[in-house]
Amino acid sequence: MPLPFALSTHDIDQAIFHVASALQVPVLVLALLALALVIIELGGFAVEQRGRRGRRGRRFGTLSEAADQARAALARDDRPAARQAVAVIPRSAAMAATLAFIVEHARRPGGEHQLNKALADFDFDAQRRLSRTRMLVRAGPALGLMGTLIPLSPALTGLANGNTTALSQNLRVAFSVTVVGLLIGAVAFGLSLTRDRMYGQDLSDLQYVAAVISDPRTDGGGPPAPSAPTVTLPPIAVPGSGSGSP
Repeated sequence: MPLPFALSTHDIDQAIFHVASALQVPVLVLALLALALVIIELGGFAVEQRGRRGRRGRRFGTLSEAADQARAALARDDRPAARQAVAVIPRSAAMAATLAFIVEHARRPGGEHQLNKALADFDFDAQRRLSRTRMLVRAGPALGLMGTLIPLSPALTGLANGNTTALSQNLRVAFSVTVVGLLIGAVAFGLSLTRDRMYGQDLSDLQYVAAVISDPRTDGGGPPAPSAPTVTLPPIAVPGSGSGSP
């Protein structure tokens, strides 16, 4: 018994063709939006780099000296002096806020867990900022490929019908979207790599400062390290000596 709604291969092909044709305008719009987003991210990265320039906290000597000064200030329970000591370290507003939290809660009851939570939150915020460019790394080439393949079908149709105007117009759109998509992916990939390195260094510096200023064994006021125990060996009896020797 024949099905009343049986579909032929031609009908399926036509349905897919119409769906792909309907996606052409949204893909082009999304490609333009992705290009605008990557330009905004590039501008934000330039501003961020300008704010980081001239900071001395990236040098380990400066970082170690500031951490030692903050440790000594916290040993005296002088938290304003500790905050002033670490003021040269932060290279961003998020890093400065996390450092202030670390100095405020270090060496307090339960402070170790609060410091770990602050460091985890800093890493989470960094990953959230990185997720935008990481998404564009994949979305840019994907939109470029879709924008390339969709106009090829009407371009081939124009070629078969001898319509060179439609052929050239669709090929121009296809190649232009390809270039835009590759540009988005390349710029977003470079931004992701650079920011991942910078944020990883920031987190490493924060972990180092938190470990130094919260370690009570480095404040110089604790008990001295115990000396090695002295072991007294029993005298060795020499055969043939003394009255009891055979």
